[in-house]
Amino acid sequence: MSIETFDRVELDGTGFDPITEGEVVAVVREAIAAGRGGRILTPNIDILRQARVDGEVRDYLDDADLIVADGMPLVWASKLSGTPLPERVAGSSLIWSLSRGLGHDGRSVFVVGGTPAADGVKDGATRAADRLAAECAGLRIAGTLCPDYGFEKDEQAYADFCTKVAGAEPDLVFVGLGFPKQEAVITRLRAELPNAWFVGCGAAVNFVAGDVERAPRWMQRTGLEWAHRLGTEPRRLAGRYLKHDAPYALKLLAQARRR
Repeated sequence: MSIETFDRVELDGTGFDPITEGEVVAVVREAIAAGRGGRILTPNIDILRQARVDGEVRDYLDDADLIVADGMPLVWASKLSGTPLPERVAGSSLIWSLSRGLGHDGRSVFVVGGTPAADGVKDGATRAADRLAAECAGLRIAGTLCPDYGFEKDEQAYADFCTKVAGAEPDLVFVGLGFPKQEAVITRLRAELPNAWFVGCGAAVNFVAGDVERAPRWMQRTGLEWAHRLGTEPRRLAGRYLKHDAPYALKLLAQARRR
């Protein structure tokens, strides 16, 4: 199954691939077998909103080989506009489904992100990788890194980081450093690993490591995962979710309905 199979669905200037999570895994497995690398972006309402005004965010989207909707409001808007996306495809789910798929082929992943090591407890990237390896038969762990906060501002630390990831020659790299930092890191790594796939997966590494609890499945299915995140991190997320993202989502849905 090739990427060219899918005609993108446009939402507010961004084209989304009308593709299921299972199809994402099939595309990536096929591409890796053929020696082709790529990049998956999973925009939510906040990223789509930023793409309208931030040229750097737009560049990340333009560089993506697959763009899938990580947010039920995006799926609802596509249905209202008459060009429905089949389902939500979240980075927090892809870290599992891609790992299982690559495990079938004996492929390798590299995990970046998570919480730092403390009091004899391994860092989050290592614990997430250990769990993926234990639950995804055949999966190989090429390596893990939990870089210090602000490492990207130190050129030597950044170069060392990239050298370690590139030297491990992974088939796929999960980068859980938060948007947009993770996308800037992926852009730099792609030049050194042209045959690898990359996914900016946000909090997914923390979810897999068990450091942050993901919303219950019923909240994920009904588009209420944002409410769970808001409840766990109100100070950090309240302004973004309520002041910026909610009004934008309502506007997007209204525009889609008119179309």
